[in-house]
Amino acid sequence: MFTKLKPRHCTPSVMELDLAHLKKQGIQAIILDLDNTIVEWGVTHVSPELIAWVAKLKKDGFKLCILSNGMPSRVQLVARKLGIPAVPRAIKPRRGAFLKALSLLGTSCDKTAVIGDQLFTDIFGGNRCALYTILTPPLSNREFLYTRMVRIIEKMVLNYMRRTGVL
Repeated sequence: MFTKLKPRHCTPSVMELDLAHLKKQGIQAIILDLDNTIVEWGVTHVSPELIAWVAKLKKDGFKLCILSNGMPSRVQLVARKLGIPAVPRAIKPRRGAFLKALSLLGTSCDKTAVIGDQLFTDIFGGNRCALYTILTPPLSNREFLYTRMVRIIEKMVLNYMRRTGVL
């Protein structure tokens, strides 16, 4: 019942991602959600730690792309600071934007992971495209009003998945 919502992996933060594990899975590229995954919602400041983390991933051979439902000006600003491409106004969980990110990365679904903080956008959309999905907790409680409302349902689903051993 919850297969399309179940992440393949969970991590406490993107910074704690096990890169060796991803390489063992054949992952060559990573699609990153923006808001509350790599930066707090509405923020354009990029921390030195995030810049260093992105540089490490690039050095390790991973291709990266930001995929966000956010506005182009903000999404592209953060992407430029990190030196990676981006797909703004993604309308996740629709498949089209995920496929556009794959095209920008020059990879296939079986070689690409998606990391995000939301079940109903990042994980559901990634699973619909057969990507390796990774769930991380949100960086902040500050969010778009609609997202806060969806989080209530998301928490119920996550709790159910944990209780029943799905997650």
